[in-house]
Amino acid sequence: MAAALGAALVGSAVIAAPATAATAASPPPGTPDLGPNVTVFSADQPIEQIQSTLDTLADQQRDAEMSAARHAVYFLPGTYGTAEHPLQFEVGYYTEVAGLGASPGDVVINGAVEVYNRCLGDGGTSNCLALVNFWRTLSNLTIHVDKTGQDGCRASANFWAVSQAVSMRRLDISGANVSLMDYCSAGPQYASGGYIADSKLPYTVSGSQQQWLTRNSDVSAGWSNGVWNQVFSGVVGAPSDETFPAVPYTTVAQTPVSREKPYLYVDGGRWYVRAPSVQKESSGVSWANGMTPGRSIPLSDFYLAKPGDSVRRINTAVALGKHLIFTPGVYDIDKTLLIWRPNTVVLGLGHATLTATGGATPMAVLDVPGVIVAGVTFDAGEKLSPTLLKVGLTSNLNLSSRASKGNPITLNDVYFRVGGPHIGKVTTALEVNADNVLIDHIWVWRADHGDEGFTNGVNGDTDRWATNTGTNGVVVNGADVTATGLFVEHFQTYNTLWNGERGRVILYQNELPYDPPTQADWTQPNGTLGFPGYKVGDKVRNHELDGGGVYVFNQNDPSILTANGFEVPARPGVKLHHIMTVNLSAGTVQHVVNGTGTQADASTSGTPQYIVDYSG
Repeated sequence: MAAALGAALVGSAVIAAPATAATAASPPPGTPDLGPNVTVFSADQPIEQIQSTLDTLADQQRDAEMSAARHAVYFLPGTYGTAEHPLQFEVGYYTEVAGLGASPGDVVINGAVEVYNRCLGDGGTSNCLALVNFWRTLSNLTIHVDKTGQDGCRASANFWAVSQAVSMRRLDISGANVSLMDYCSAGPQYASGGYIADSKLPYTVSGSQQQWLTRNSDVSAGWSNGVWNQVFSGVVGAPSDETFPAVPYTTVAQTPVSREKPYLYVDGGRWYVRAPSVQKESSGVSWANGMTPGRSIPLSDFYLAKPGDSVRRINTAVALGKHLIFTPGVYDIDKTLLIWRPNTVVLGLGHATLTATGGATPMAVLDVPGVIVAGVTFDAGEKLSPTLLKVGLTSNLNLSSRASKGNPITLNDVYFRVGGPHIGKVTTALEVNADNVLIDHIWVWRADHGDEGFTNGVNGDTDRWATNTGTNGVVVNGADVTATGLFVEHFQTYNTLWNGERGRVILYQNELPYDPPTQADWTQPNGTLGFPGYKVGDKVRNHELDGGGVYVFNQNDPSILTANGFEVPARPGVKLHHIMTVNLSAGTVQHVVNGTGTQADASTSGTPQYIVDYSG
């Protein structure tokens, strides 16, 4: 069912969360200063103390959708939870939970790590859904699911009911099913998208999840359900896609290019960041035969940034050869952070957020090989920024294309937001000019709801259209760019415009903007009705997409028409596999791609219009 239907009902609460989680003890000896919003546990701490700390944090963050709170929770190597007292806790907004082992098996949780629906009606007892369960991370753990003490339905699975900007990475889960929806609360129980990588899973229930990407993992224990498009890439035990769309699975046997996200780990009391190597044509988890291949960088080689640090100070650290860690918090960025040294790692902890101020571009990456940007959120400010992240300074200045083929600039779990907690303005959120870039799970969101003072409802968001502005979500000018997990929503012209040659995309999810006031506001200069959710440039000769969806919910004016969900050059080298459009109760997309495919309108609301294969 429609993500939009639930999102339109969501009121955004401002939560005045404290700067730090309630901690019951000092950090273990040897813990570096990662800022006040990081909690580090050791296995010798009393389990009751750990449980209390995690419960307090979950209570703070459960409804903190538009807050400035950011948190990271780390577990040193060891085992947490027992048969008598399993460790069971929820993960709230802007919270990262991770083990600090070199491999997932070094940190074991006996218990459950979960996300439930938010219940928005009748004092928190009805209208329960996961459509806005954004911004949380779980990684580098072994979880033996133990639901002892939980009654009835809650004891039936480890629930991970989430939507965009949520990742599960480097997990080994056993003992009970994993459910990607929460079926225990009073409906509608919708969920809308997520991401799993480098994980070994038990039997997994996708349930109401509309779209999902699972990459380089093992689901041999089984996978059930799928609403519109469940995509598997390099996954051992992935279900067959031979009966698509009757069964809405898309399976790519091997991931063409991948690089796992960098992660913190502790060995012999020393702290490191592991930067994994690039893999080509791969499948399965990276840690099956030991430590994930890559390089270990001592934490002492990183500049540990904290909110309030000046751009000049951070840029100086990069110039002196430091890698960067952004500790949890919100950073006001008034000039561009320039990442120009090859192989620099930029790692955000706890959904660290860089907010543009004064119309700045918060970060630019020079076209040099091996730069990794991971775990960072970019937030538009109230003055128009040209971009929020620019990768490669111009499309005419590709300096290192040859060197970067085997060592690409990589983005892992990088998120973009325009509006929501405050007014935001940007021309293009992400601009990629460099060649051979790897985009591994991003969400680029022009907010459809928030605390900017606008109202939801028919004819209620015309102010948002004029004030909360985002022209393009993603523009790719570089050649040989690969994207695994590309989620882009609600921008005012092209959500994604792909001009580079030989682009490769595995899972694309898009909602067109809810809020064009009139058809005239949603018509191209050449008279074409609306803008496609996915546009491949007219000059491109080779491009490939596996698993794509464009959704329409023209909330302000349901009579608005969009000619095509996808628009691509009609050439044999441009291939789209398993694509669809769907109406979410308002608005019309007349064709799936290039005048081909049946219309998605109110008469087919909630029913996708599929094309199995398209090529010019």
